[in-house]
Amino acid sequence: MARITAGVATSHVPAIGAAMDLKKTAEPYWQPLFAGYDWSRQWIAQEKPDVVILVYNDHASAFDMKIIPTFAIGCGERYKPADEGWGPRPVPDVIGEPDLAWHIAQSLILDEFDMTIINEMDVDHGLTVPLSLMYGQPEAWPCKVIPLAVNVVTYPPPSGNRCWRLGEAIARAVESFPQDLNVQIWGTGGMSHQLQGPRAGLINAEWDNRFLDLMSQNDGEALRAIPHIEYLRETGSEGIEMVMWLIMRGALGTRTRALHRHYHVPVSNTALGHLVLEPVDGTIPPGPTPAGNDATAQAPIA
Repeated sequence: MARITAGVATSHVPAIGAAMDLKKTAEPYWQPLFAGYDWSRQWIAQEKPDVVILVYNDHASAFDMKIIPTFAIGCGERYKPADEGWGPRPVPDVIGEPDLAWHIAQSLILDEFDMTIINEMDVDHGLTVPLSLMYGQPEAWPCKVIPLAVNVVTYPPPSGNRCWRLGEAIARAVESFPQDLNVQIWGTGGMSHQLQGPRAGLINAEWDNRFLDLMSQNDGEALRAIPHIEYLRETGSEGIEMVMWLIMRGALGTRTRALHRHYHVPVSNTALGHLVLEPVDGTIPPGPTPAGNDATAQAPIA
């Protein structure tokens, strides 16, 4: 049986990828940021996940105003780094896990989440920067990846509560997959930042750290209740990306243990946050429909 063994939260600031690609990580501006990932890289080298479900938002590389899926799951075999205007990042292609991805897609739809299924797309810094932060610059990524894209760019984005429930549904899907796989789920984006308008450059370290506290203290009710307007008011127009962390947290069950925490400002014009969580009580509530709860309905089709 597949199992979710850990969750990772991290910002995905594009300048981080540029700093790594241009060999600037040891410079005084960047060194404190990357030092906060030293522990995480040692940890993941020991944990060796087979698959990472990587929750991120696309930045007009695969989706634009023509199509705006609220939740999209990548079921393809391979994803190339996107050209975001200055050429693709010099990082390996991302290798998918189609069997598990299709199983998750089927299970989520039976659990009443209307997923958009993507078989071909390029992936931008929202997905590649977290991989670089956790794995460095290998010739090939050490794990397979299932991209899960969330709309947090164009209003209306999903609520925090909906994202948490999606995480729970993902956990049910993974647990019903018969192959023995070590699966991690990563929630990315944030923390406080605004890229345009009179409040451009906004960083709210107090709010960010309170959010990290709630993530670490298992206060799911408080996290799920944060409204869109609070994210926008307190963390800037791009701070809403933090709802993606709640998908990760929802997938880990009732209680977790925080293994590592890192916060650093500024990173370009963004606050960076990072958490590593492991499930202590991975209890997940049942799905909302008989089909979603039925192991036979969720079983892979031979």
